Amino acid sequence: MERELLERLLVGNDEASVAALAALRCGSFHVVWDGTMPAEPLALVYGRRLRHACLRGIGTTNLAHAVELLGQHQQPVRLGQIRAADGSWTFMLFFTEDGSRLIVCTGVRRARA
Repeated sequence: MERELLERLLVGNDEASVAALAALRCGSFHVVWDGTMPAEPLALVYGRRLRHACLRGIGTTNLAHAVELLGQHQQPVRLGQIRAADGSWTFMLFFTEDGSRLIVCTGVRRARA
């Protein structure tokens, strides 16, 4: 997916979408993968990641909402990722099957090595 299209899709006013868009505009790495996945198993995986992050004190943004929306979504989703240029955050993007709309964006603070 072209950077310009991704910028247009990141129109949400939630903290994760705003931060992901800012990271993208600063030249961060991004990818949107081909193919789709069912939303329900993703909700389970990201629910586990949310619990892990809470237990470990790892910073997240919009992760609980992403788990909720993925659990309700009845169609396959396409995945994307933006990694902040400074390595501080990784944003996961969940799109509709055809990639025409962003369902939800979430971010996880990355540990420093």
